[in-house]
Amino acid sequence: MASLAQTVDRPVDGAYRVDISRGRNVGRVSSEWFSRPDDEKFLSLTDLYASVRSRADRATTRVIESNAVRVEARSEDPERLSLIVPGDDRPIAPTNWSFGQLCSLVSAPASYLRALPGALAGINLQHGLLSHRGEQVKLLQTDEGHSELRAVTGPDYGRIWDHELVGAVMKIAGNGVDETRWKVPGVLDWGSMRYNPYVDVSLETTTLYASDRDVFLFLVDDTHPIEAGKLANGDPDLYFRGFYCWNSEVGSKTLGMATFYLRAVCMNRNLWGVENFEEISIRHSKFAANRFAHEAAPALEHFADSSPLTFIQGIKTARERIVARKDEDRETFLRKRGFSKAETSKIISTVLAEEGHPPSSLYDFVQGITAHARTKTNQDTRLEVETKARTLLATAN
Repeated sequence: MASLAQTVDRPVDGAYRVDISRGRNVGRVSSEWFSRPDDEKFLSLTDLYASVRSRADRATTRVIESNAVRVEARSEDPERLSLIVPGDDRPIAPTNWSFGQLCSLVSAPASYLRALPGALAGINLQHGLLSHRGEQVKLLQTDEGHSELRAVTGPDYGRIWDHELVGAVMKIAGNGVDETRWKVPGVLDWGSMRYNPYVDVSLETTTLYASDRDVFLFLVDDTHPIEAGKLANGDPDLYFRGFYCWNSEVGSKTLGMATFYLRAVCMNRNLWGVENFEEISIRHSKFAANRFAHEAAPALEHFADSSPLTFIQGIKTARERIVARKDEDRETFLRKRGFSKAETSKIISTVLAEEGHPPSSLYDFVQGITAHARTKTNQDTRLEVETKARTLLATAN
């Protein structure tokens, strides 16, 4: 393996060996990958941007009084509802998502109304709109040969368009395939435990997604792995940078992004050996667009351009900082941090099995705690243990 400077500045020629027993496993990207149909998958940021920008260009917004909305079930299609709103004589077809938002507005059970014939559902929804106290709502409509209602939100909803997020990512990643060092990830070979960053982008491997209600993107800098010390057998411990981000311009989720270092991505798009995980989110409140411009977008650019030296130094310091030399010290160290006697024994045994020696350095304990977290089936419990590991590692800096 090349030196650190060469590793950072020059792409590797092929696959490289990784040790995913360290760090944590993150399944968020895998959940997205598993749930997306083919028509929500894109093979480049260019194609993704064109799709979400096109629908934004055809969109209009307006603020109206909720009790001014008229609901009708058209005779030629009694199973489908249409809406008539002030200022537009054409019927507007609600999407599944916006129908649910309307139902939520008047405290009506959306799942129940969806199961009714269109005429009955329309009567119930109309009654709810008329009897509910009138309030202003913001409508998002898109005209694609017919007028479609995509979202019903509060009047102060601070919309960040999906294409704005994708555009911000394109500033650092180009098309997300081959124009910059940031790209759709490669694949881990479980047989050889070698990670290959050079894999063709296909519907099976892409991590660029958009539906009628959201976008989700995951990119990595996996052709420039970073050596952050050595493994127990002397091999280099290799990481690479990654981030994912998400948004919904129709109100189904916040805008957010997560940045981290990781060791591998498998075919199911699970993230392995994740370290230094950081996440921020921005609610679509009145000043959300300003927060995106002044916080999220610059943070993404900073991460893309930042040197890994701070991260590497933190790992190096944690490995050099000896915090326990005797069994009694090890038990005391963990018990003071809230671990039970049984948990303490498991953490120490895990480090002994994986590293070949009992924990002595700060980093040893971090790895043992992280490995212990992976055994927890309850997500909240697992996150609580992982937080203890991250907090402990942060004390090395």
